Amino acid sequence: MNRSGNALGPLLDASGFDLSQEMLVVVDDFQLPLGSFRLRARGSAGGHNGLSSIENRLGSQEYGRLRIGVGPVTDEFPDPADFVLSPFEPEEVDTLAELLPTMAEAVECWITDGMEVAMNRHNRRMDAE
Repeated sequence: MNRSGNALGPLLDASGFDLSQEMLVVVDDFQLPLGSFRLRARGSAGGHNGLSSIENRLGSQEYGRLRIGVGPVTDEFPDPADFVLSPFEPEEVDTLAELLPTMAEAVECWITDGMEVAMNRHNRRMDAE
């Protein structure tokens, strides 16, 4: 994950491929609570090593991302990396499984209607719940 940018070489060479419109990176985010997600059209890596690698390879922060909440980090993990690499508890797996259909709907919306519509439709809904 920390070297995700390395995989982008073929896409960068593809004629007519617009990474800012046609690429959606899906990542875990320990700063979002478990059971939530956020779509973003652009932005900083926010300390996420995989996103930093992608930004370095692209030379840009202009690409879509779907951040899936896995937080908050608990006190037993002084290093957040240890937290995100630890196995999920069964109830956490259930929470994420329940979220999958909603995230799939958000991704389908991004594909068909674009990022702005998907963010407006799905990020608001998540904030309101």
